[in-house]
Amino acid sequence: MAVENRIDGMRPDAPELAPFGPLAIGVTTVELTNPDQIDVVNASDGNLPRRDRRLVVETWYPAAGNAFGGTYENVILRDGRKTANLHGRAVRNAPPLRPSTGDGYPLIIISHGYPGNRFLMSHLAENLATKGFVVAAIDHRDSTYDDPAYLAGNGFGSTLVNRSLDQLFVLDEMARLSGEAGLLDGMVDADKTGIIGYSMGGYGALVTAGAGVSAAAVEMASDMEGGAPDGLLAMHLAGSDSHKALLDARVRAVMPFAPWGMQRGIWDAAALANVTLPVLLVAGSRDETSGHEDGVKAIFEGLVNCDRRLLTFELAGHNVAAPIPAPLESMERVNWLDFVPFEHYADPVWDTVRMNNIAQHYATAFFSCYLKHESEMAAHLKPGTPLVGISIEA
Repeated sequence: MAVENRIDGMRPDAPELAPFGPLAIGVTTVELTNPDQIDVVNASDGNLPRRDRRLVVETWYPAAGNAFGGTYENVILRDGRKTANLHGRAVRNAPPLRPSTGDGYPLIIISHGYPGNRFLMSHLAENLATKGFVVAAIDHRDSTYDDPAYLAGNGFGSTLVNRSLDQLFVLDEMARLSGEAGLLDGMVDADKTGIIGYSMGGYGALVTAGAGVSAAAVEMASDMEGGAPDGLLAMHLAGSDSHKALLDARVRAVMPFAPWGMQRGIWDAAALANVTLPVLLVAGSRDETSGHEDGVKAIFEGLVNCDRRLLTFELAGHNVAAPIPAPLESMERVNWLDFVPFEHYADPVWDTVRMNNIAQHYATAFFSCYLKHESEMAAHLKPGTPLVGISIEA
């Protein structure tokens, strides 16, 4: 029997809230254009060209009926050339299940790392959609696996500048699409929005949540090759008018996985103290990219003015709980990378499906509590060591 690349694995020992919800789900691909944006990739000091910024967004939603199963075809893998078919629960363009209240479902935006793509965290997207959320996962231009800017090493500055901007643009567009005739008409309550971000997506989620960057970060981004020249990152400077204008009250909670930046001085204490909305940080205690004691845990300790929690997977690295299980096609070495693409998805210690299920459990509790106001879910977020190998701090 052929082995499939499934994104919907559920172990028999999955925690209580991890199993899929009662709703059938659909998925559709939305193409969006944010006009007249600064072209960070081609910018230089004194020269800030502009271009339309195109984003492809995969959107999962509760569906009418009980149809089950579909294939995500020809998904680009970490090596930037090979593709794989992924298999899950969602039915392409299935008729939507309109909410009975008319208010729409809470929205969750998923924002990948550098590099990544909109399918990297699709296990979370499908799972949450079955529980009454609309989930929009972004392909961030300049930092997907096959994007020319990323492949040329010129996409990191764009990532620093655009992650938060992309997240908020997609929020605006999902609200617009919910107000127009079409598949998503009436489906989204954009006033109840959460963000899941992984690595650089987690960086963006924190900027969106109110953690503006430091002056040192602006200088670093200006000086680095492939960075953000001419002080472009200053638009996100903590305390600046431009960053204050970015903040959007519709964003009610954020869940950053292994957010990058603290160990590089991206934030200082004053910036982190500006965050007032709920934050659930997910960390690996051996994160070799974002750091732990000087990285994600330091972010947690700096979030002194919000309801915050830190979920730590002991001995896990940077790929903590966010990526889907490694597709079979990623397990072969390729001669244009100095590592096996499998390493982008997998953890050397933890089973990926186990981590995915734990993440699904806590994402369900966190967003149900803060977006749906289901107060009983708070019991699942209490500090302690609820499962072997993980801890929660608050």
